[in-house]
Amino acid sequence: MKRTALKRIPAVLLALLLATLAALPAAAAGTVRMSSTIGPIDAGIVPALVEAYKKTGTTVTFEGAGTGATLEKAKTGNFDIVMVHARSLEDKFIADGFGVDRRDIMFNDFVILGPASDPAGIKGMKSAPAALTRIAIMGSPFVTRGDMSGTHVKELEVWDAAHIKPEGDWYVTYSLGKLGNGATTVFANRRQAYVLMDRATYLTMKKDLQLVPLVEKDPILLNLIAVIRVNPAKFQGLNADAAVAFADWLEGDEAQNLIKDFGVKKYGEPLFFPNSKAWNAKHGK
Repeated sequence: MKRTALKRIPAVLLALLLATLAALPAAAAGTVRMSSTIGPIDAGIVPALVEAYKKTGTTVTFEGAGTGATLEKAKTGNFDIVMVHARSLEDKFIADGFGVDRRDIMFNDFVILGPASDPAGIKGMKSAPAALTRIAIMGSPFVTRGDMSGTHVKELEVWDAAHIKPEGDWYVTYSLGKLGNGATTVFANRRQAYVLMDRATYLTMKKDLQLVPLVEKDPILLNLIAVIRVNPAKFQGLNADAAVAFADWLEGDEAQNLIKDFGVKKYGEPLFFPNSKAWNAKHGK
């Protein structure tokens, strides 16, 4: 806008115009701001999806934290969308008015890792709660993130199913659990302790671990990953339309096929599985 044109605008209107423009940096820049759980970032699927989406002309920026912290960060209004994996925390986030439009995007599962010597004798057990019960009875070292991340919430769910409140010297809270599943797995590996961990983290770190999967495929270990838009009625300045478009794309064939194939060539099996409503309807699931 030319200087002479600016002079002809009343001062009050000019101030309002400049304030409005300043309040909309995300929309003006074509940027969606996402707060995401750490696991999918570390596994590489979030960067891959974001890179693929660039061709639409919209940039997606992201920050990682455990699901609990991710949702707390989103309550500031500084993010347009979240990617999370702890349904109880997600439902509260929505019920409290901070989130809208939850959409399933992908899933994988958790496994119970432990030393190959398996001092608690849980290898091959079909029930994850029964396996944790055995670990508690034996007092075998078990590492927890302890940070209300999605992984920690799932672990607590399994302990609850076992009707056990874990406590004692054998139950070790990793003080840096908020750094994510990778750091927690390294710590558990160093301690030669049991740990409940998502399969993608295990596969990406497998070659450097002595821990091995001992219990898996129990339905309680399913790990559903979803996106939720931050409620635009709650905060001003959200890039709501762009967040809807990104969520729509994540549900579509391009993103779902990317998820289906991600990691297969490098790790010999997928790290995640597509799980959008549209994908499941199309493939009869």
